[in-house]
Parts: sequence; C-alpha cells; structure tokens
Amino acid sequence: MSSKVVIKDLTKRFGETVAVNKLSLEIKPGEFVCLLGPSGCGKTTTLRCISGLERQDEGDIYIDDQLVNDLSPAERDIAMVFQFPVVYPATTVRDNLAFPLKQRGYSKSEIEKRVKEVARMLRIEHVLDLIASDLNIGEKQRVALGRAFVRHPKVLLLDEALTNLDTEMKLSMIAELKRLHEELNQTTVYVTHDQSEAMMMADRIAVMNLGVLQQYDTPENLYNSPRNLFVAGFLGSPPMNFLHVTYDLKKGVVKTDNFVLDVSEYRGIIEERATSDDLILGFRPESILIHKKCPREDHLKGKIEIVEFLEDRFSMDIRVDDQIVKVIVPQIFDVDVGDEVCVELKKFHLFDGKTEKAIM
Repeated sequence: MSSKVVIKDLTKRFGETVAVNKLSLEIKPGEFVCLLGPSGCGKTTTLRCISGLERQDEGDIYIDDQLVNDLSPAERDIAMVFQFPVVYPATTVRDNLAFPLKQRGYSKSEIEKRVKEVARMLRIEHVLDLIASDLNIGEKQRVALGRAFVRHPKVLLLDEALTNLDTEMKLSMIAELKRLHEELNQTTVYVTHDQSEAMMMADRIAVMNLGVLQQYDTPENLYNSPRNLFVAGFLGSPPMNFLHVTYDLKKGVVKTDNFVLDVSEYRGIIEERATSDDLILGFRPESILIHKKCPREDHLKGKIEIVEFLEDRFSMDIRVDDQIVKVIVPQIFDVDVGDEVCVELKKFHLFDGKTEKAIM
C-alpha cells in the first residue's frame, strides 16, 4: 500500500551549520520523488530524518497523517537502501531476501511466495542459491533492493543507490527502478547529485542548495521554467548560458555593448518583477540557431574556440566578448575553430540581477 509523506518546516543543525533549513514537502502516495542538489545541500540529511536515523531540531514529519517524530525507523515502516550495497555475508541470496520477513514472523509459505515474487521482479531468480557476497556489485544492489521491497514498506528510501555502478549498469538499473515503481506503485524518495538520474526517474524533483529548497516540480517544469538562477544553472548538460544585460524601459529592450534584444512584449512582467534594470539573460545551449552572417543586432556575435563531437551533434564554445557561450548544433552544420558566427536565441529566460529570481 502506498503512503503519503509530509514534511513541515524541517530544520536540522550540526553545531552552527544548518544542514536543512525550514524544508516543507508533500510526497503523494505512490510518487517517485528525487532530492537533488550538490554535495552538502542537505538532501541526505533530509532522507535520514525521514527514516528516523537523524532527529530533526525543528519541524514535523508525517507518514500517512501519523506524526512520526518520536518513532524509531522500525516503527515508521520504511526501508532504506544505501550507496554501498549491504548483503549478509556467507548466506545465500534467498536467505538475504527472506531475513526481514523471518524477523517479522511471516509463515514459511508467505516468505517463499514473496521471495520468489521479488526475485522475479528484480530478475535475480538465477542467483537465489548463490552466496550473496560473491555476486558483482550490480547483483548485490539488486539483492539490497529486493530486501527492501520484499516486506512492502510504506516508504522506500534510496540514498545515492546507483552511484557506484558503471554507466551501462546504471542505465540498466534506472530502467529497472522505473519498471518496478510502475509495477509496485511504491512511494519512493531517492537522493542523488546526478541530474540525469533524477530527470529520468522522478515524478517530481526537489532541488536543494545550502539546505534550502529551491524548487519542487516535475522534471519538465524544472527544465523549462526554472524559478531562479540556481535551478536554471544546475539542470541541463551543458548548463544554461547567462549574460548580464541592462533593461531599457523606454525602448523595451535588454542590451549589452554589442547586443540588443527586443523584450517589449514582456514589458509588464519585467516592470512588475524586476527590482532594477540589471538583469540576467539565460538561454540553453540547444535553444539557439547559428548563422555565419550577422545582419541583425539581436544576434550574439562571437568566434568559435572549441568544437566537440557528441554523436549526432556538435558542442561548441563560442567566445562572445569576454565570456564563453556553450551551444549545441546538428552535426551537419559546417563550422570550424576560428570561424566568426552569430548566435540567434530561439528561447530565453530573464532573471533579476539582484534577487536571482526568474522574471519570465
């Protein structure tokens, strides 16, 4: 049965360091939520507070409307899988999977049924009678996941569970986790610093930085409508480009010394939300067109410094004035290092230069 998790004003300190600062989240029953952010942003601390391994200094945690602040991890009925897969040594995979059920007094027939069911879902039926500690790391991680799934916990917590896998195995496990989530409808909270993992798996992503929630949204909304400069720059590979520009109210344009972009249709939004005429123009490397001639002033003029091959595309570094702009173009585009080109913005974002909040 899927469970709802509600976090209200969660704060956790370690000495004078505020690891998590007034975090509020609601995770719907059956939802797959990722806590995403750089090292030290508070995501693992949040997970440990949900699990009961850490006690928050302030705030409340509810599972299915039950306040769990004073409950032990066992009483919360959660299961947690860590970065390094833990298996019980000198015991078979079958015994590893059966152990949490034996602890809870399940009958032999129910244990056998659940072990077979989980082994089938995780595709480890062929190793059930092998010693778990002799398996490769990918198989061990499946066993650890199986031990978590087998007792049908209210909430599954995963802490960087795929970090130590190679690329091929990681992609395989991402597909497996998505399949399992769809099959089991298990409420899942997944901690990662890898945006690609979060974007591929999550229903919603909580982006955190320095203990503070920056945005809690679907992968699509985070990518297309970031609420601030941090989210815009953290999501995307390569990340979003940023240019400091000045807003000219009378003309309805943003500009630098060599670039003018008409934003008059957004004048009302800009005047309502901007705190000054210092703005930041953001655009993603793939949201552009490249031209070899520059007849218009709303094109960024620059010189290609680096061209990198990315399968069916090129990634290019273009020097525009005193900074580098990253662009992604189709491989068929005929350019080379040293060429003068112009960058046309097909889609862009504006951020307040002081508050760093999104304007549009």
